[in-house]
Amino acid sequence: MDKKSLEFAVFLIHALADAWKQPYRNVYRVLNESGALDDYIIPYYDVLHTQGKQYLVEDITGYLTDRGVAIC
Repeated sequence: MDKKSLEFAVFLIHALADAWKQPYRNVYRVLNESGALDDYIIPYYDVLHTQGKQYLVEDITGYLTDRGVAIC
């Protein structure tokens, strides 16, 4: 993971925490345990980082929901 993708992951965790009204650590846990960080967010950084904050929140929320992951 390079610096840019790490910064993006941190940004996304904060955006999701605000949207889900959850502590950052809970959001990180959900993303990490579900594999979303390693299997989706980091590998597709090049495409995802070009999207707006609201789109990203909806996209990641949908990604997790489609996989049956409980969002906090």
